[in-house]
Amino acid sequence: MKEIDIKTYVENVMKKDDGYASGYSLTPHELKKRARDLCRRYNGTTGDDPKERLSILRELFGDCSEMTVVEPSFRCDYGFNIHTSGLTLINFNCVILDTSPVTFGENVFVGPGVCISCAGHPIHPDDRAEGIVTSKPIHIGNDVWIGAGAVICGGVSIGDGTVIGAGSVVTRDIPEGVVAVGVPCREIRKITPGDRIDRGDIYTLGR
Repeated sequence: MKEIDIKTYVENVMKKDDGYASGYSLTPHELKKRARDLCRRYNGTTGDDPKERLSILRELFGDCSEMTVVEPSFRCDYGFNIHTSGLTLINFNCVILDTSPVTFGENVFVGPGVCISCAGHPIHPDDRAEGIVTSKPIHIGNDVWIGAGAVICGGVSIGDGTVIGAGSVVTRDIPEGVVAVGVPCREIRKITPGDRIDRGDIYTLGR
């Protein structure tokens, strides 16, 4: 086994865009406590002051676009491994286990009750009994919509413009520009111009 100190582990293992395995003893508990305290503060806000919410998110996240909107209740492991780069809308009751980097592209919609989990455990029970944990990064592209109750597993990349159906469990990469659903999640079809909503069917605010 590779011996390493906590600070080096965080900077050179957890924050890197690579999968890894480690012992539970390396868990940076102070950083986890910091994230829980910030999540508690965030979840206690009313939304009457959007600047307050954004300020907390910028303290919590590694990178946080000013167009990041997260509805409480929200939970994450560390926060520093979450990166938003444009409009990111995260609905109620999202959980992000960011033991590795989780990157969001621009114009990403995350439905209520979604779980995004880099963290994992070994398949073999002897390894689990030794307290070994695993982690892999997650990449979510531009213009992605993740439906309610979906689970995104570690090591997955979701391509630009793709829709993940509600309740899906994403265990492998999903290409760009498709609708993908199911357990496990699979591409069922391409997104086409025929998916556009007729402008005549859209209600707008009257003058």
